[in-house]
Amino acid sequence: MKSSAHVVVIGGGVVGASVLYHLTELGWTDVVLVERKELTAGSTWHAAGGMHTLNGDPNVAKLQQYTVELYRQIEQRSGQNCSIHMPGGLMLAGDRERMDWLRMAQARGRYLGMDMEIISPAEAKRMFPLLEEHYFIGALFDPAEGHVDPTGVTRAYAGCARQAGAEIYQHTWVSDLRQRPDGTWDVITDSGEIHAEHIVNAGGLWAREGGGMLLGTYEQACVPWSPRETPWTFDQQLLAPDLDRIAPSLEIAFKHYPALADAGIKKVINGPFTFAPDGNPLVGPVPGVRNCWVACAVMAGFSQGGGVGLTLARWMVDGDPGEDIWAMDVARFGNWASLAYTNAKVRENYSRRFRITFPNEELPAGRPLHTTPVYDRLTAHNAVWGAGFGLEHPLWFQRPGEEPREDVTFRRSNAFPAVAEECTMVRERVGLTECSNFAKYRVNGAGSAGWLQRLFTNKLPRAGRINLTAALDPSGHIVGEFSVARVGTDDFFLFGSQMAEAHHSRWFLGHLADGVRFDVLGMSLVGLSLAGPGARDVLQSVTDTSLATENYPFMTFRRIDVGMIPAYVGRMTYTGDLGYEIWVAPEYQRALFDLLWQAGQPHGIGLFGFRALMSLRMEKMFGTWAREYRPIYTPVEARMHRSLKLDHDFIGRAAVEAELARGPARTLGYFDITPDPAEPADVLGDEPIWHDGAVVGWVTSGAYAHYSRRSLAFGYVPSELAVPGAIFEVEIIGQRRPARLLPEPMLDPAGQRMRA
Repeated sequence: MKSSAHVVVIGGGVVGASVLYHLTELGWTDVVLVERKELTAGSTWHAAGGMHTLNGDPNVAKLQQYTVELYRQIEQRSGQNCSIHMPGGLMLAGDRERMDWLRMAQARGRYLGMDMEIISPAEAKRMFPLLEEHYFIGALFDPAEGHVDPTGVTRAYAGCARQAGAEIYQHTWVSDLRQRPDGTWDVITDSGEIHAEHIVNAGGLWAREGGGMLLGTYEQACVPWSPRETPWTFDQQLLAPDLDRIAPSLEIAFKHYPALADAGIKKVINGPFTFAPDGNPLVGPVPGVRNCWVACAVMAGFSQGGGVGLTLARWMVDGDPGEDIWAMDVARFGNWASLAYTNAKVRENYSRRFRITFPNEELPAGRPLHTTPVYDRLTAHNAVWGAGFGLEHPLWFQRPGEEPREDVTFRRSNAFPAVAEECTMVRERVGLTECSNFAKYRVNGAGSAGWLQRLFTNKLPRAGRINLTAALDPSGHIVGEFSVARVGTDDFFLFGSQMAEAHHSRWFLGHLADGVRFDVLGMSLVGLSLAGPGARDVLQSVTDTSLATENYPFMTFRRIDVGMIPAYVGRMTYTGDLGYEIWVAPEYQRALFDLLWQAGQPHGIGLFGFRALMSLRMEKMFGTWAREYRPIYTPVEARMHRSLKLDHDFIGRAAVEAELARGPARTLGYFDITPDPAEPADVLGDEPIWHDGAVVGWVTSGAYAHYSRRSLAFGYVPSELAVPGAIFEVEIIGQRRPARLLPEPMLDPAGQRMRA
């Protein structure tokens, strides 16, 4: 066994073998894999080997396409038979909602080149004669679906890696990992020690520590197995059969496919898999631990294993995964994702594995967990709650006396009229909402200004001011979008997307300069926001600081007293109206809420939630992180020109200048859509955009703009087609609806309201 290596991959399942293979493909050949037993001894050996390209996240679907297409290549290169069978697959719909979901899945696949087809139950029966067609109303046929031999695929990855110089040590148990002061690792095994620069935890079940027909089901009454640790003696074993637990699912299967009941059960395979709280893989650098990487919780290993190996290897070798893998990034979770929380969410997601999760559906497990001090105040006002990054936030406010519940749907829900009232209130009077669900950071220390200026595309604001900026990677793609508030020469607050708090913190800390302090404020700073034409009058009534425009202009950020409460107040809101974001320590938030609520009564104040905020931002043409601004887009494509200043050097500037010179290939468009008048539905995101009978782009987000009474959307299209007034079509639940490209915001294009 080698005593040193560039990388040690721990775990010999399909994911570990894929990572090893992809590292060698990128030129890192001084790599080894250690496996405590034999290759595939964990959950890989009892996997069904099914593979498909369909995924709710188009970026993950793209990686699944790559995985499926890779198998022929590694089979040929390694000489290892992978038993690749591609008969295609059927997804069946028994009701209207499932049929709508299939239509939307087909639409999402269009701009990825997926050739999926909606077919009738009769056509499905001709493909699969065992089904009882009268239980179904339609189906989706995906020709790129099939199955492989799990052991063959794993050995093919391993064989290709060995050909490139990688070494694999089976029957080698890793008992300890010790990090040296220089960040390298000593991997302690029962066969000796290996000194490595990087380690990859692909341990699957052990990652926490270091002829006939196949019928599979995800049972509703799922039971976690060994939730804290996997016994070291557990290898190539199964759990005891428990048919009673899956009996309800079997009864449905036997009814839908009667031949299965006649054939009888010949063998039961009950084996454990690992899951993250949301069911997606955990991939990337372990937070706070240098040169330690993870690739685990890959439940769909034979659909996703190739893509996981590719992106992690790129991340390690090039410093960037090369794809938008937000849905798999370990940084999508924070410290609130404890073992108990994970257990609750995994039970929930596992039992719902093949159920529809509607776009407006908020799943209850593990909630409420993380709340702000005004949670009870907002609950008393009949808030309908959602959760993001573990934090509860109000989505909308149900009318008094009615149950605070939203009906789940792909169309417009019972929230529609209440949200419309909230939007009107903000535009015509004054609204109050919580804004604690932003990520908040404090940057200070000698040299902070120079450090931030090298990271940000916009010039830093003067003290007492705030502005918007982007941060880019060296290739000119968007890392993040932030509001920057300057309170001193080398003292700043940064505000960004809360869901990306761990993701962005990792990026900032990875670039940290000597003498600069970067702090994640989390819930040590919470906020409330006033918005609407009456916002100034309400706030002025409780502060001695003059809020007149000549004294407190748009984009001002200062420390003032609100009543007796010390606060930082920024004159800006995401509504695009006159407004203020008021930031305080959590011990003051309840008093602040009561003060503003009382002061607002003469002005007709009301509460508004996240649904209204998304409606209001759409008619102001405001983009948002994770939808319009993602690591696959550039600021030139995203039309972030106001945040781009080429008067200073910043990461990615050369790429931006080159793109400005040649022009972007695609451009973010802003669309006015005509919904189906009979059953109006608004875009949700990821719908294909059509032009002249061809799919040319995709929707990023959208909403009904209640005050403007228009259905609006953002989406990327080829730049040569992005002509104001151009007519496109957006496919919404199987219907192509007219969409007109708008040149400016639907409401107040000059921005006079927020500057009033």
